[in-house]
Amino acid sequence: MSDQPNAEPISGPAVASSRRTVLRAAGFLAAAGGAAVVTACAAGDPSAAPSTAAGSGSSSAPGSTSAASSAASSPTSETSDSPTKSAKAPSGPSVAASKVPVGGGVILNEADYVVTQPTKGKYKAFTKICTHQGCAVAEVANGVIHCDCHGSEYSIKDGSVVRPPASRPLAEHDVTVFDGKVFVTG
Repeated sequence: MSDQPNAEPISGPAVASSRRTVLRAAGFLAAAGGAAVVTACAAGDPSAAPSTAAGSGSSSAPGSTSAASSAASSPTSETSDSPTKSAKAPSGPSVAASKVPVGGGVILNEADYVVTQPTKGKYKAFTKICTHQGCAVAEVANGVIHCDCHGSEYSIKDGSVVRPPASRPLAEHDVTVFDGKVFVTG
């Protein structure tokens, strides 16, 4: 495993350790379609059969087969469940998702929105300005958005009027959940 063209193969504990490291790394590459790297690594060591390097059964490096197999069979949670490090947060007003209770909501102080969570993990945003007389809504409780000015109430699910005198629903806005926050994006 030397970069020198005519070097003799090296054997012993350093090769086993180095090979184990390469096999583990190759297991991660195999998950991304680089399985040929594992076979190419074993080709430099005359004592290893190609099937051993590919992880088909026995291995001279303890644990290397299981590491390569498990890495190839299941993606890490970082790639499947969390945003990439290079992704940028959306612009717009936001609130921590943990602050928005299920079946309730939060009225944003610095922006004209109310953010609700009608069911677990489903967030909605509406204007916080009542359609009756233009007052700001006062609270979110018991599945409704309440305006204290004249008693109008709106559904946290879709902003529809559930108690007059308001006759029009609250305007709905798009939301994006990113990195534990709910952003009003449109």
